[in-house]
Amino acid sequence: MISTSEWMFTIAFLAAVIVFDLSLAIIRRNKETSFAEALSWTGLYIGAAIGFGIFMPHWTSGELQKEFFAGWLTEYALSVDNIFVFIILLSSLKVKKESQQLVLLLGILLTIAIRGALIPIGASLVSHFSSVFYLFGAFLIYTAWKLTKEEGEEEFEEGKVVSALKKRGLSTFSIALIALGITNLVFSLDSIPAIFGLTHSAYIVTTANIFALMGLRQLYFLLEGLLTRLIYLSKGLSFILAFIGVKMILEALHGSGFEVPEVSLEISLGVIILTLIITAVASLYSTRKNEESTK
Repeated sequence: MISTSEWMFTIAFLAAVIVFDLSLAIIRRNKETSFAEALSWTGLYIGAAIGFGIFMPHWTSGELQKEFFAGWLTEYALSVDNIFVFIILLSSLKVKKESQQLVLLLGILLTIAIRGALIPIGASLVSHFSSVFYLFGAFLIYTAWKLTKEEGEEEFEEGKVVSALKKRGLSTFSIALIALGITNLVFSLDSIPAIFGLTHSAYIVTTANIFALMGLRQLYFLLEGLLTRLIYLSKGLSFILAFIGVKMILEALHGSGFEVPEVSLEISLGVIILTLIITAVASLYSTRKNEESTK
């Protein structure tokens, strides 16, 4: 059980990091972010998340530590997919490079706010209605199926929304924020059920989500050049979501008294890590092979 003081210290620490990132974005709002700068900051934020997870047993338990790493990896992978949508949106809207710093940070803050509102709702549903796992599990499996069928229909729909907003006289900056807000809401509806399939702890759900969102502004500039290279990312994410969806349904059946296999947290963590590694390696190998064949 996490004490009130541990909650307060954690939230204060995370809030300080967010304020620091906001201040940095405002100061550098008229400057482009170099690849080296994006790489160093992304490494720093990933290191902070890993360090937090390593030291967690000092105030929590080893089981919660495993849940944190499984949740953080899943949320981070979903955030990377989110980033690619951000890249497409901001490119199609022709938002200036100098303005992207502030647009991205405001979009990420909006994501934190949306998830901050959804996490208590999800926690309340999980604690009061165990049958909600059937719904969450089915929703994740459906989302996974949709990811495998993605061809570009979403971009067409987003284009119609953007055109309608432009006709109303909204600025590119405002349209970008609205588009990112809608995208964030959609992605949050996927990510919240996904992490509740790995942990029931509100503390782990909160910290894993915030650590996954930290540094996304820098990650955006780092991944901008990899948009066409991680071609199997959606396939990998669809497998992870489907796996967690099945795990949730099995857990719900077990809670209802049925004799079904239980998927341990160690297996979940292993499946998530292995899927992400295979997805990245296969994507980079395939695109490199295609580049060599066209030379």
